[in-house]
Amino acid sequence: MSEEKQESNKKRGIILWIIIALLIGTNGYTIWLLSKEKDHVVEQKIVTETIIVERDNVKSDLLVLQKDYDGLVAKDAAMQKDIDEKKARIEELIKEAEKHKGDAYMLSKLRKEAETLRAIMQGYVRTIDSLNTLNQNLVAEKKTVLKQLDVEKEKQNTLIKEKEELKSTIVKGSILTCFNISAKGVAFKKGGKKEVETTKARKTEKIKVTFSLGENKIAKAGEKTVFVRIMTPDGKEMAKSYDETYKFNFGKSSGYYAGKETLNYANVEITGVTYCEGNGELVPGNYTIEITCDGVVIGSSAIKLN
Repeated sequence: MSEEKQESNKKRGIILWIIIALLIGTNGYTIWLLSKEKDHVVEQKIVTETIIVERDNVKSDLLVLQKDYDGLVAKDAAMQKDIDEKKARIEELIKEAEKHKGDAYMLSKLRKEAETLRAIMQGYVRTIDSLNTLNQNLVAEKKTVLKQLDVEKEKQNTLIKEKEELKSTIVKGSILTCFNISAKGVAFKKGGKKEVETTKARKTEKIKVTFSLGENKIAKAGEKTVFVRIMTPDGKEMAKSYDETYKFNFGKSSGYYAGKETLNYANVEITGVTYCEGNGELVPGNYTIEITCDGVVIGSSAIKLN
C-alpha cells in the first residue's frame, strides 16, 4: 500500500473518531437536557401538588372556621354584629381560595388571614364564656336575693299579721264594758223639775236610762259620748227628730239615737244617766234599748210600758 493511501486512511479514521466523539457528546448533552427537563417536570409537579394540597388545607380550615363562627351567639348586639361581619369575610375567603387555587402567595395570604380570624374567634369564645359565667353568677345571686327577699317578706307579713292581731286585741281590749243598765218611764211635774216614775205609755214623757261604764286601763281616756238607741214596739227607732242631728254610726251601720250623754272617762268606773224621748206619744209594748260607745254596742236592756 502506498504511503498516500495509508495517510488518507489515517485521516479518515481520525475524522471518524472525531464524528463518533461529537455524536457521543451530542447524545450525552441531549440526555442531560432530557434529564434536566424531567427533573424540572417532576419538580413542577411536586410544586403543583403542594399548592393544591395547600389550597385544600386552607379551604378546609376556612370551612371549619366558618362552622365555629356559626356556633358563636353573643347577647351583646355590637359583638354579634362584629361576629356576623367576620362570618361574611370567611365566606369571601373561601371563594378567594377556590379562585386562586394555583397561587401559592395568595394561598399563604389567605392562610394568615384565616389564622387571624381564628385568634379573634378564640377571643370571642373567652369573652362569651366570661359573660355567660357572669350572667350565671348574676342569676344565682338574683335567686339568692329573691329568696332572701321572700324570707324577709314572710317575716314582714308575719310581723304585720302579729301587729294587726295585737292591734285587734288592743282594740277589743279597749272596748268599754257597760253594766247596771236600767230603764224607767218618767213624767215631769211642777214645771218639769220633779220627775215621777210610770209604767203607763200614755203618761211617759221620757225613758230614763241609767248605766255604768267599767274600768279599763288600756282604753283611751277622755270624753266618751254614749248613745242610747231605742226600738219601739212597732219596730221604729225612737228619736226626737229624724234628721242628721240625731243620726249616728255604730259598727258598719247607722241609725237614730233617742238620747246621748258625754262622760269624762278616766279609765275607772263611771255612771251615766240619759233621758230619751221621741217625737210623739209613746205606744204600749216592749222597748228594746242598746247602749253604744266608740261605735260599738256595749250593752242592752229593755222596758215594757203598758
